[in-house]
Amino acid sequence: MKNFITLVTLILTTVTTAQTDKRVYDIVNEVSAERIKEDITTLANFGTRHTLSDTISQTRGIGAARRWIKSEFDKISSNCNNCLNVFYQKDLVKKDNRRIVHDVMVVNVVAVQKGTKYPNRYIIMSGDIDSRVSKSNDFTSDSPGANDNASGMAGAIEAARVLSKYTFENSIIYVGLSGEEQGLFGGRGLAAYAKEKGWEIIGILNNDMIGNIKGVDGVIDNRTFRIFSEPTTYDNHTERQRRMRRFYGGEVDGISRQLARFIYKSTKTYMPEMNPKMIYRLDRFGRGGHHRPFNDAGFAGVRIMEMHENYTQQHQDIRTENGIEYGDKIKFVNFDYAKKLTAVNAINLATIAWAPPAPKNVKIGGAVQPAVKLSWDKVDGAKGYKIYWRDTTSPTWDHYKYVENVNAFTLDGIVVDNFFFGVAAVGKDGHESLVTFPSGLIRR
Repeated sequence: MKNFITLVTLILTTVTTAQTDKRVYDIVNEVSAERIKEDITTLANFGTRHTLSDTISQTRGIGAARRWIKSEFDKISSNCNNCLNVFYQKDLVKKDNRRIVHDVMVVNVVAVQKGTKYPNRYIIMSGDIDSRVSKSNDFTSDSPGANDNASGMAGAIEAARVLSKYTFENSIIYVGLSGEEQGLFGGRGLAAYAKEKGWEIIGILNNDMIGNIKGVDGVIDNRTFRIFSEPTTYDNHTERQRRMRRFYGGEVDGISRQLARFIYKSTKTYMPEMNPKMIYRLDRFGRGGHHRPFNDAGFAGVRIMEMHENYTQQHQDIRTENGIEYGDKIKFVNFDYAKKLTAVNAINLATIAWAPPAPKNVKIGGAVQPAVKLSWDKVDGAKGYKIYWRDTTSPTWDHYKYVENVNAFTLDGIVVDNFFFGVAAVGKDGHESLVTFPSGLIRR
């Protein structure tokens, strides 16, 4: 009877009202659909932003586009007392006779808002600068790329405008990545740069197409969006890691999946009108995006995008055939929807940047006993910790127990076999880190 009462008490913890921060609601309201529309229009009017397009013209091509993006970040920085460090990060990509038909400098536009307490920890929002038409190597034809991906790029600029008014403990990066359509070269370059500089990447929110509400399937939906995430980091696991995963779980509990769950939860908390859908895939079937190079480098990363795509507007020459209008034009973008998904990004950047680091060295024990033991390293800046658990078939962390002044705890009355567990650090304002899944065992 005692164990039953303990279990009921723990599970009732999940129905208490989550602590919220008024500033996050303010951030939602500060995002502007009109500014996003203006930025998408400006980007689309560069004619083409193909990776290999003109870099000299002031009005056409990717060179003009990236200079304009940098100028916007510079304006934002000027308005916040130079709170952004804005720079180009670039790499020379050699001709490969596939999608790179001549040597090209792939240039990313980076704006860094430094954190006050953890300046070397970064949460990133990205959009893609480049666009394309039907043939991947056609770098002269008009390719407005209004939704793919001026929408994501405009979202990153707008998030910078809004969040630059606030101060955060962790650093935030807003970035325009180039070379996505040619082979994810911009993401590769920035991920390598982060490794070289020793940046601690909390995660990247890759925004690729956040402005379409009418799908090729005929469905119109202005509230639902997808969060793509891989189950575990793609790397060469040690024998110990493989054994841990086989016997103790974790196949769907990698760092990118925890980032996806975080976005799902915070969106439900602060923007309950939105309908986030976690997709248990790295990306769309057979396709790719700019979070993948970060995953390949061992960093957490997800893709945020519209729910219903319209393939007649992606990677298409501008034309009309059989009564169907093809091409990625401004007229097909829903700016209010782009505003909503920009706000989703902004609130997640903010809540992550206000939170303490995630616990490290989380261990678990409790075999053949009605109690689950967890331990973790103390987190600097944490007021307390949330021990989360969920059914093994549940996509979300559904139950928790909040504790303070400890770095180990035993959940009595719960059988470890039936649930998965994790631990998050909680800051003084109630903002939580990502959940850390156990990576070791507590020996009896």
